[in-house]
Amino acid sequence: MAEKRRRLRSSTVVLGGMGVLATALSACGSDPDRRCVDRDSYDYINGYRVVADKNCKRSSGDGDWYYDADVSGGYADYGTFSRSEAVDRGGFGCSGSGGG
Repeated sequence: MAEKRRRLRSSTVVLGGMGVLATALSACGSDPDRRCVDRDSYDYINGYRVVADKNCKRSSGDGDWYYDADVSGGYADYGTFSRSEAVDRGGFGCSGSGGG
């Protein structure tokens, strides 16, 4: 008895492939995680104190955006103030040295 092999329609393969590609591209193109921190508040053990986002949104604010940081107890550490460096770190589906 001959085996019957099921063939996928080309439209199914194309649509499935496009879904995977769209997911990878959207994950790669997304903005890095960011927190508004007070640069003058650095503590060697805790890092930078996280402040309200409004402090980073206005020109006279006391805060700066801090990207891809570990956040704990109202403090952020092990991140970067450079948005482009945070994007270059990559993530799922992106080229780079790994997540931060």
